[in-house]
Amino acid sequence: MDFGLSGKHALVTGASSGLGFAIARVLLEEGASVTLAARSQDKLDAAIATLPEALKPLADTAVADFNDPQAAQKLADAGRRRSGAIDILVANTGGPPPGPPSSVDPDVMRTQYDAMVDPVLRLVLDVLPGMRARKWGRILTVASSGVIQPIPNLPMSNGLRASLTAFMKTLAGEVARDGVTVNIIAPGRIATARTAQLDRNAAERAKASVEEIAAASAASIPAGRYGEPEEFGAVAAFLASIRASYVTGSIIRVDGGAIRSI
Repeated sequence: MDFGLSGKHALVTGASSGLGFAIARVLLEEGASVTLAARSQDKLDAAIATLPEALKPLADTAVADFNDPQAAQKLADAGRRRSGAIDILVANTGGPPPGPPSSVDPDVMRTQYDAMVDPVLRLVLDVLPGMRARKWGRILTVASSGVIQPIPNLPMSNGLRASLTAFMKTLAGEVARDGVTVNIIAPGRIATARTAQLDRNAAERAKASVEEIAAASAASIPAGRYGEPEEFGAVAAFLASIRASYVTGSIIRVDGGAIRSI
């Protein structure tokens, strides 16, 4: 299937590793040019070095830290330098520290809001007018299965990502007639460094080995395993494609069946 992404330009945040890089790579494979954004130029360079030679000319980089109030503007400007427009925005952010809800420090949660929610809203509002004027655009937010089924010991992630999800759902209804789709993609247990860290934290709490925790987690998933970043990236690329023009305002689960609710 031709995703029709040749000539389109994407800005992908959190793209030096994990889910962000997996999405960026599939978009490149589908013919889009991509600005990969992250906090570290060294990590971005290392990620691009792993790409096939044929894909490297389609990739460029932008460096900004979402703790910087100007980060969204810097990234939007960098994304437009490549082709003058951002056709696809993939908003992918890191996650806040884990812990029980009763231990949440409101000041820390405010800091996490400033890093996880505020810059995403600013990016969306920056790129949206151009998408509406061109009558084509894709806004994709990487959330978590916690926005559907709250994950124990991730109260800040559950709450902050849920606020983004509600905003994007509302936005989808406004811009659908302009050819702009707005979707959420919700990963379950995907084999990334973030998931490995969560397993290590769980192992410490349970006084068990990381292998035992990972095995128990995998056993609770109907697919019987963690997902691969490439599998997640492929779903994201479809949502960004011309083929997904009638999919908007949706939460797409990539979780191996882990969430049991309808």
